[in-house]
Amino acid sequence: MLRKVTRLSPFIHGSAPTSSLILKKAKHTLPALDYDYGALHPHICAEIMELHHSKHHAAYVNNLNIAEEKYAEAQAKGDLTAAVALQPALKFNGGGHINHSIFWKNLSPNGGGEPQGLLMEAINGEFGSFEKMKEKLSAITVGVQGSGWGWLGYCKTSQRLKLATCANQDPLEATTGLVPLFGIDVWEHAYYLQYKNLRPDYVKSIYNVANWHDVSERYQRATAL
Repeated sequence: MLRKVTRLSPFIHGSAPTSSLILKKAKHTLPALDYDYGALHPHICAEIMELHHSKHHAAYVNNLNIAEEKYAEAQAKGDLTAAVALQPALKFNGGGHINHSIFWKNLSPNGGGEPQGLLMEAINGEFGSFEKMKEKLSAITVGVQGSGWGWLGYCKTSQRLKLATCANQDPLEATTGLVPLFGIDVWEHAYYLQYKNLRPDYVKSIYNVANWHDVSERYQRATAL
């Protein structure tokens, strides 16, 4: 959220302006969960949820704020080299914040079952059935090398549902153009304390707490754009 304009970008025409105007942003904050840490048990235990949310996601938020402050300082100084050097930190921590903010909403203690309405019609039309979509999404998600995410997304150009994976914390839309609808985090911190090296068991279990109501709302917003 933008508060006020206090400095223009110094990179316009390659030189810093004499004006003292710059965009000052509000800090990002860790979003609260809609449920208790233990509410997704036995599918995701309370210890994982607490560490994942209060430590890992919180670290992305904190490091994103630091990176943005440094980026603003680089802009104010007209230091293009420093600004470019901060891009990886902005992408990694910004992506981590974006991805996890979606992930928490994608889960619910009252989740599971199957999607309804327009989302279910789109899934059946694109994949043949909900079960086939789950099989394909699970396969590509389990197959992520190292850390990353598996996603059900929406392509605004083709107006079709698509499946995709992203490495590390790369945000889906900025990376692929797909609007994120449902994401599965397969970083080890998301499951290892409970599932050890059995990533397929964790991915299978996620569907028991999948919040298809939230996913359907995201689909409706995406198709309305």
